[in-house]
Amino acid sequence: MSKRKTQTMDGNMAAAYASYAFTDMAAIFPITPSSSMAEHVDEWAAAGVKNIFGNEVVVKEMQSEGGAAGALHGSLQGGALSTTYTASQGLLLMIPNMYKIAGELLPAVFHVSARSLASNALSIFGDHQDVMSTRQTGFIMLASSCVQQCMDLGSIAHLTAIKTRIPVLHFFDGFRTSHEMQKIEILEYDELAKLVDMDAVKRFRNNSLNSNRPVLRGTTQNPDVFFQTREAINKFYEPIPEVMQYYMDEINKLTGRDYKLFNYYGSSKAESIIIAMGSGCDTIRETIEYFNKNGSDYGLLEVHLFRPFSIKHMLEAIPDTVKRIAVLDRTKEPGALGEPLFLDVKNAFYGKENTPLIIGGRYGLGSKEFTPANVMEVFTNLENENPVDGFTVGIVDDVTNKSLVPYDKKFNPSPVGTIACKFWGLGSDGTVSANKSAIKIIGDNTDKYVQAYFAYDSKKSGGVTISHLRFGDDQIQSPYGINSADFIACHNPAYVNQYDLLDDLKEGGAFLLNCVWDKKELEKELPSKIKRKLADKKADFYVINAVEIARKLGLGNRINMIMQAAFFKLSNVMSLEDSIKLLKEAVIESYGRKGQDVINMNNSAI
Repeated sequence: MSKRKTQTMDGNMAAAYASYAFTDMAAIFPITPSSSMAEHVDEWAAAGVKNIFGNEVVVKEMQSEGGAAGALHGSLQGGALSTTYTASQGLLLMIPNMYKIAGELLPAVFHVSARSLASNALSIFGDHQDVMSTRQTGFIMLASSCVQQCMDLGSIAHLTAIKTRIPVLHFFDGFRTSHEMQKIEILEYDELAKLVDMDAVKRFRNNSLNSNRPVLRGTTQNPDVFFQTREAINKFYEPIPEVMQYYMDEINKLTGRDYKLFNYYGSSKAESIIIAMGSGCDTIRETIEYFNKNGSDYGLLEVHLFRPFSIKHMLEAIPDTVKRIAVLDRTKEPGALGEPLFLDVKNAFYGKENTPLIIGGRYGLGSKEFTPANVMEVFTNLENENPVDGFTVGIVDDVTNKSLVPYDKKFNPSPVGTIACKFWGLGSDGTVSANKSAIKIIGDNTDKYVQAYFAYDSKKSGGVTISHLRFGDDQIQSPYGINSADFIACHNPAYVNQYDLLDDLKEGGAFLLNCVWDKKELEKELPSKIKRKLADKKADFYVINAVEIARKLGLGNRINMIMQAAFFKLSNVMSLEDSIKLLKEAVIESYGRKGQDVINMNNSAI
């Protein structure tokens, strides 16, 4: 197989790229964290990018999510392949239309950066509470676990919708996947065009509402026929698993990857496995690979096709040796006997011989970190004589005592040679945008794999931001915050008294501090605990007065380019000469619209 074109992007961009190929009309209304999907599609359409049908996508921004869903429904009835992008309460406002779209066999695709719902409090962060509220609508539900899958499975979502006439909800974790940047392989539009069932497209377009071929739709039905016509839809759902696997096989042929409805990873003789879906699967996979290399026999079943749930395909994927299963859900249904995926797995084994012990638990609500240590907490509990059911990981539940015992043995499952960097910034100081630029420079101009994730609270501007960057020679599958850093930079000196900046620094790592203090003032201002940790960790310590440099150059508080240049000098990820050249090219891309003076100031900063 020839080497494919690669590009560094986040999950939203990957899903948007896939959707653009198959979309005639996109009805949109922005909601965090899905907004940039629609922004990318709008930007490409304005630039004249053509879809596989040779047209620009028509983008219509409505005044609410309900309006977007209504416009989408009408567009589908008019014979246009239609798409939307949403999350959280925005998705819930579309549910009435979703029932109609599915019931009328209209091949819509919703790309959802899954997000929590407001309950005891509002949270803009990620989990599966929103998508789990749509299980009864009749939509196919397809889960992606990482940025590469957002492109690959996002394409499969459209291909399957066109072929089966059943709409698809393609979802991935909000922020954790939607905003995580990775270097991924690109599917070309001419490749995807060859996979489309054009006869199905023609039938769909010919079935549109048209005054030249009148048809009766949207009727009301009485008890004599409604039940029969509702059941008649069964024959459209039964082929879905095989159709989706067919398209997965076609994408596998193009890419060399191995997508299945249920992907099993780990030991072929595992007795204890975890079943999950979403970004947590990468954390679980990385952890079990680490422990299996050291003599363990763990496994993971990664769920992609959640609706319709294919018991046959799930059971075929699980090794016969399995005796204990922990099912992880990223949602909570108060009052239920268990969360949705857990209940589906239990039901799949009902009445089977030698049924494994099956327990369920919750993780990651509101983007709560899910770490390799949490994975081992699940396996440790699973192997106990009487494992806790209905458990939680990642929190300390001192009210109902459902949380598992912490796994406190230190280990780092990242591939050897992976470089991990953390940057502490202030919202609006340019740190996040600079690190996005840095990871794209490294990803698009070296052979290294890259990953970047940006943690900030809902205040954004003025709040603390923490950028997590990893790069290395092996594939990176670590969707959790860095806890073993080779390089840490603090862009705001006030943080030395507020946060434990060096807790995650490796022995022999490097610490870069931006501050206005001279050597004598530094001795006085730097807290003793930081001095002690620098000594204990045998760290290299660097100081830069980026504030003064920015002020002299007229950049105000925008210290980002200065700190980015310092990072490239200290990290040695590429030659200083190459990094300076690429940084200056990035300046033109980022600030070209603001005029030559701004470009010159940033170049001077570098």
